[in-house]
Amino acid sequence: MHFESLGLNNYILDAVKAEGYETPTPVQEKAIPVALDKKDLLVSAQTGTGKTAAFVLPMLQRLSQDKKNADKHLLRGLILVPTRELAMQVGESVVAYGKNLPFKSVNLYGGKKISAEKERLEKGVDIVVATPGRLVEHIKEGSLKLDNINFFVLDEADRMLDMGFINEIRAIGEVMPKGRQTFMFSATFTPKVVNLGKSLLRKPKIIEIARQNKTAETIEQKVHFINSDMKIDLLSYMIGSQNFKQVLVFTRTKDGTDNIAKELSAAGLPATAIHGDITQAKRTKALKQFKEGKFRVLVATDVAGRGLDIKDMDYVINYELPSVPEDYVHRIGRTGRAGKKGLAISLVSAYDVAYLFEIEKLIGLKMEEIKTEGYVFDERIPDRGEQHNQRDRRKAAKARKHTPKPEKKKRYSEKPKKLKQTKRNRYEGS
Repeated sequence: MHFESLGLNNYILDAVKAEGYETPTPVQEKAIPVALDKKDLLVSAQTGTGKTAAFVLPMLQRLSQDKKNADKHLLRGLILVPTRELAMQVGESVVAYGKNLPFKSVNLYGGKKISAEKERLEKGVDIVVATPGRLVEHIKEGSLKLDNINFFVLDEADRMLDMGFINEIRAIGEVMPKGRQTFMFSATFTPKVVNLGKSLLRKPKIIEIARQNKTAETIEQKVHFINSDMKIDLLSYMIGSQNFKQVLVFTRTKDGTDNIAKELSAAGLPATAIHGDITQAKRTKALKQFKEGKFRVLVATDVAGRGLDIKDMDYVINYELPSVPEDYVHRIGRTGRAGKKGLAISLVSAYDVAYLFEIEKLIGLKMEEIKTEGYVFDERIPDRGEQHNQRDRRKAAKARKHTPKPEKKKRYSEKPKKLKQTKRNRYEGS
């Protein structure tokens, strides 16, 4: 099947060809015709399956058919994403696919001055790509209204719910027209995602491209057991000796990304890091330089790396495994995208073994073990029983943290304490 058979107009088809795409991916093949038929969609698709084009292309076509408002630059299309990195990536796709159409778009996200965004909105836009917190901020300040939205996309819904944006999403849904067309994309169909879909969608067509938490078949997954103190040396040797280019390295902490980038650079492998403590301008610059090949390695935390869409990303290396198994699926989804081959390698110390078992159980796959001469693994591995005890202790500690303490009985002599008002601080894309 070719894009011509999906019912897209020539302006969009020419833009798609210019991007080098000829054959639609399964999610595009299934979603685009339904979207053009003006139906709501609930789609489960992993990262790297081409889902951005699956909702951007029909949105552009639908907006181009609205002849009455085509030249007014009236806000009619809204795409909501969890992080600013993803907002920038999706925004780039909107510009690329819509370059032959008279549409204006803007990206709204935290980490930059809101005044500049307001100026763009005042000039008129057709499409907004935004993170929930910044969009709500604009709505409250009156710089943006959603009265004329007729196409709404909620991308990576599961991630937004994990980040605690449920109240913002519901508030946004309340101020949009009821007759809009809505798309909801999620890597997984969790109960929370399904319940949210019931409140936002009208008799949606349900499309599942891959089973829940399944990694792409195009990604080769391997594991290398290694002592903790030898990880950085192995990482440098692996990248250098095998001449890896465009390598994305994941770690758990912000400090870890900086330290790894410095060590790799000192070893002659130009590397840069992105995480929540780096300003948006520096993050954008680092990502741009990485894409241009000025840096060989990009080291990132989970949230900072979410939404990255880099062509020819052949390698993802987990310097440390994530504590949440589902994050592993999102991490390695940065490679093996749109049918291309990719390699994901996890460096596993004794500390990581428990996480490895949980990940393999989640994805239903035992990873192939690789070894490198001179790089040994002689740390003591807890037995299976101890592994489960460690997991249970982590879960119990987490449960205790979120369990409210019993209310202290109030004495008659005590005066009621005045509650201190605090402002909740949510950082989008940290």
